Amino acid sequence: MRIAWFSPLPPVRSGVATYSAELLPRLGPEFDVDCFIDCTGESGERSSWRTPTSGASAGGRRLAEELSSTTEPQAPVVFDAHDFVWKQQRTPYDLVVYQLGNAPCHDYMWAYLARYPGLVVLHDARLHQARARRLLNQKFWYDHPDAAADFVEYAVEGLGGPIYYFWPMLRVLMRTARAIAVHNGRVAAELREQYSNVPVAAIRMGVAAFEATRGTPHDDDVEAHARVRRELDVPDRALMFAAFGRVTAEKRILPILGALGTLVAEGTHAFLLLVGDAAEYPTLAEEIQRCGLGDRVRLTGFVRDEAIGGYLAAADACLCLRWPTAQETSASWLRCLAAARATVITDLAHLVDVPTLDPSLRESPPGRPAPIAMRIDLLEEEECLRTAMRRLATDARLRESLARAGHAYWAREHTLEMMAADYRRVIKEAAARPAPPVADVPAHFANDYTELARGVARQFGLDVDVLG
Repeated sequence: MRIAWFSPLPPVRSGVATYSAELLPRLGPEFDVDCFIDCTGESGERSSWRTPTSGASAGGRRLAEELSSTTEPQAPVVFDAHDFVWKQQRTPYDLVVYQLGNAPCHDYMWAYLARYPGLVVLHDARLHQARARRLLNQKFWYDHPDAAADFVEYAVEGLGGPIYYFWPMLRVLMRTARAIAVHNGRVAAELREQYSNVPVAAIRMGVAAFEATRGTPHDDDVEAHARVRRELDVPDRALMFAAFGRVTAEKRILPILGALGTLVAEGTHAFLLLVGDAAEYPTLAEEIQRCGLGDRVRLTGFVRDEAIGGYLAAADACLCLRWPTAQETSASWLRCLAAARATVITDLAHLVDVPTLDPSLRESPPGRPAPIAMRIDLLEEEECLRTAMRRLATDARLRESLARAGHAYWAREHTLEMMAADYRRVIKEAAARPAPPVADVPAHFANDYTELARGVARQFGLDVDVLG
């Protein structure tokens, strides 16, 4: 089966790029996959995956010359997204798969989504922020014609903050896709209820366990723990909390700093490690100083995947909080579970099936599954977070219990092999479905932008429609 796969790829700084890079080699020989990426520079760095040296447009050939071919032989071939149309016209793919999220590195896919319907994998069930960067005000009204005008203007102009999350901007996708897939069963059920005519599948999110030894062949977990802490100037016996991924206010960094400040004032020898790009958090340094934590917080900046295992080994507990939420499944949280680290997560509606522990309770009520993480109630976030961090800082047995249970949960529910198995099933189901007939999508989704070329051809008396 021939598959066209639209996704950012490494070295683009995106969790979805890593996700696709880990998943694709595991889909098996039954799928012949071509990857299509944004080569305009608008999505960040260019991919270093294998690229074609023949059978591509001039843009694709230039791309092939510029990029290395250092990946394993089974890695899919990568093309400039602009090569997709002619390749689809010449030899149609059995299915187009779009890896779509709420970030600029996915913007290039919107030119293809409606005209070439396929399987849309929604990494975020809220896409307003990404679309607001690209769409003009009037295009908002197609999805939400009943919204109050003044309220909409406030959000579309970029002032919305959490307001964005009220309007997910999914209608075009849900009406044009052959099938939709998400990484959470409750999110899938919610979408089915809202869009009853669209098949929505739940695919288990899978991640690889980052090894502390990667890049340091003679390290084990203990050695990596000591080595990374020396590099960070953190005492070996200190308690170190860590948060992974792009550093943003939605990761609840300010409440975390406040809770850490309380623990330090109480005499707890604790530190905070923030592993990720903090460029989108301009007030971070000021907030750290305001909480009196100038000597207790370590910032790494952007970290490549091969270095993450060492930072996981150096951490005692991981803070994986999120609010507001786009109903995403956090790959960084799953990696913390895979690394057998105690974790703290926000108590969100779509995570209600995850066995968690209320920090105010010594143990879970009888009959409940063993908790794999501690949960933070948003209505009592500050107090709840202080209690959770205090307990983790002072109770090694609790940390160990959560770490063991979390690792077992990852191995049972969230390995790459499980995700690949789900993908193989969902891809076959989606390929067997026809594209839905849709006539009233906004014009910019229906336009194939070939009219100029057709007009030039007509001037030369060309009657055959070579443009499809």
